[in-house]
Amino acid sequence: LKVTHTQKMAETKTQIAKPDSVQCFGRKKTSVAVAYCKRGKGLIKVNGQPIEYVKPEGLRDKVLEPIFLLGYPRFKGVDIRVRVRGGGYTSQIYAIRQAIAKSLVAFNQKYVDEATKTEIKDILMSYDRTLLVADPRRCEPKKFGGRSARARFQKSYR
Repeated sequence: LKVTHTQKMAETKTQIAKPDSVQCFGRKKTSVAVAYCKRGKGLIKVNGQPIEYVKPEGLRDKVLEPIFLLGYPRFKGVDIRVRVRGGGYTSQIYAIRQAIAKSLVAFNQKYVDEATKTEIKDILMSYDRTLLVADPRRCEPKKFGGRSARARFQKSYR
């Protein structure tokens, strides 16, 4: 019996099972946060640091909102790692919270059950729609004849 290299590779691929994971993103203005959610023991990290150390402190509660709303036991079975880029402090915070909420909903839909997913989604939607749906507002470009997008230079007749 002769076993080819491709057959060996196929056998090893079937043995190595990919971990249950989902990848979701959150957006606010120009900030993009990508959350990678997989089975684990309840770690939530933002750019490699625990979520409790997110700065600025005044907006830390905003990041923790999905956890406060759903309760920590729902996050016990998953590890969430978030990478965030672009925008300012506030928009990054809003992007992170959206990414965390969306990743938990997606994980429950894919690997738990539809009822749990619907329950989580309803809780989040009833509190704040921006936890699951991105805010479409963007900065309006400046036009000529004025100092900003809408303001015009003062008009003089004499």
